[in-house]
Amino acid sequence: MMRTAFTLPDRKRWTGGYQYFINLFRVLRKYGGGNVRPLVFVGDDVEAADLAPIDDGMAEIVRSAAFRASTGGLRLVEALLTGVDRKAAQIYRAHGIRVVFESARYHGWRFPLPTLAWLPDFQHRRLPGIFSTRAWLQREAGFRAQIASACAIMVSSESSRAECEKYYPQSRGRIRVVPFAAQLPPEAMSLSVAEVMGKYHLPREFFYLPNQFWVHKNHRVMIDALEVLQGRGVSAVVAASGALADYRHPQLLQRLESRVAELGLASQFRFLGLIPRADVYALMRGAVAIVNPSLSEGWSTNVEEARALGVPMVLSDIAVHREQAGDRAVFFDADSAIAAAGAMETVLAGRIDRPQQSAAGLACDNEDRLRAYAQKVEALIGEAAR
Repeated sequence: MMRTAFTLPDRKRWTGGYQYFINLFRVLRKYGGGNVRPLVFVGDDVEAADLAPIDDGMAEIVRSAAFRASTGGLRLVEALLTGVDRKAAQIYRAHGIRVVFESARYHGWRFPLPTLAWLPDFQHRRLPGIFSTRAWLQREAGFRAQIASACAIMVSSESSRAECEKYYPQSRGRIRVVPFAAQLPPEAMSLSVAEVMGKYHLPREFFYLPNQFWVHKNHRVMIDALEVLQGRGVSAVVAASGALADYRHPQLLQRLESRVAELGLASQFRFLGLIPRADVYALMRGAVAIVNPSLSEGWSTNVEEARALGVPMVLSDIAVHREQAGDRAVFFDADSAIAAAGAMETVLAGRIDRPQQSAAGLACDNEDRLRAYAQKVEALIGEAAR
């Protein structure tokens, strides 16, 4: 069994990344071949609630001051200047680590253990305008360092592979595409849809947008689409949940709220904030469609979960969404509120149905995807170990 080190993103800062790893540990435990044992290294300041989903045996948890978020900058400087994060290496070796699954933490070009670098997306290259110069340079330096040092580079889609090869030609030959699949936890079906809809005062028909409030998630186009629909005499509601803060654009939420107020759409665009996961799944099941207007994705968790639940999707027409959803969604130009409104009208007019697949068929399809995901991750970790 290969003892593999993982670090866990801050749940409030990067909700999608946090959920990615929780899902990965769950999938490896249920569908893996028992070849990988995850160990999660976190700071001693991490809240117990953030670790609760892991505490049922999905992974071993190791707490250490060396992994505090507040020391991350110092660890990065050491890794860049000396070529090795010595403290991390010492702790990993003490716990018998064979491979380090590296994401958003660089360990150095002389790191004594093999590293597998997961690059979730390339939004800073596709959308440089949403980053400050300093943030762009930090992210670019991190990507270049990881690509140069890792035994293998893991991405989640063929579109990400193409982008990685375009922006970083030195990555060619070392990229492995591992699309992730979402294993629905027990709480996915635990709550009454009607009760959760009542909790948030939602109407019988609503669109659900469960994306963190970051600039590239493109909430603005959905607000403007509601204005277009209102002008056509069509009433629609979008419920948006997710962490409300974008550390790169701290004024984003205020701008979105101001836009909603300016257009008189407070009853049509609902800011739900960060809500319990069980509520998220209930709203997914109750929505007329899941909406993802994002400008950039590596592989969307929301799309995977909607697919597993058999919920219709309204998605921005970006390459990864086409690759991921195929003919299971209505697509629209992410820069066009008119196009987004048209896609929503298609759903409201009943011109899109829920996928014609039984619950058993959906479960079987998802099981195949989950098994393939676990096998690919295990194989890639084995490749890095060798």
